[in-house]
Amino acid sequence: MNYIISASTDVGIKKDTNQDSYFVQTVNTLQGKMVLAVLCDGMGGLAKGEVASASLVNAFQKWAREQLPGLCAQPFTDADIRRAWTEIAAEYNTKIKNYGKGYAVSMGTTVTALLLTSERYYIMNVGDTRAYEIGQQVKLLTKDQTVVAREVELGVLTEEQAKSDSRRSVLLQCIGASEEVYPEFFFGETLKDGVYMLCSDGFRHEISEEEIFYAFHPGNMMNAEMMRANEGKLIELNKQRQERDNITVVTIRTF
Repeated sequence: MNYIISASTDVGIKKDTNQDSYFVQTVNTLQGKMVLAVLCDGMGGLAKGEVASASLVNAFQKWAREQLPGLCAQPFTDADIRRAWTEIAAEYNTKIKNYGKGYAVSMGTTVTALLLTSERYYIMNVGDTRAYEIGQQVKLLTKDQTVVAREVELGVLTEEQAKSDSRRSVLLQCIGASEEVYPEFFFGETLKDGVYMLCSDGFRHEISEEEIFYAFHPGNMMNAEMMRANEGKLIELNKQRQERDNITVVTIRTF
């Protein structure tokens, strides 16, 4: 399996700082090429949200350098990834919380992490950043950990009501602001000739799945230049529709 990677971020039309952080890299391992992508949406006063998000992204970069090569020395399982990434989430929940206490601010970050191999994908999610798979349709791979998502699941709200609910960005948990953090994991077979996308919530509020499909359909994502251009078009569309949050998207084309 081969990959083309791209990413774009924008501070948006309202905020002074960009508290989103991301990392995407192709990695050569003993088990072949892989892609590690991480997207974190930080929150906190005194611009500390960007510190929270960047610190967690850096932790995954360190894991890729120091732990992934050893993990790839032999076949690994879903449980191996779950164990390693749960440890990172717990460690940085404590570190970010303690750092915030030192500045008397509450701070935290969402995270969606994706390891993509030729056979399988591995995803960890905390909060409301998302991962999608785009082939013949747009498939949401993660589940938002928000108040409205829970109420939709319980049948209290419809999907349409949730889109305009004032609590749509209220998180059930995030790393650094929760007493304990419980990441969710999602695993599946990698789609060849497909697109994988990570995005912050600012990227998806003002655009439809149909617009995402049209821009990011594999046929429209044949090289890095096309990928970056299509990312930019959707970011600008979000801004035209008055999205107020930071806007970040990461895309990976498999072939």
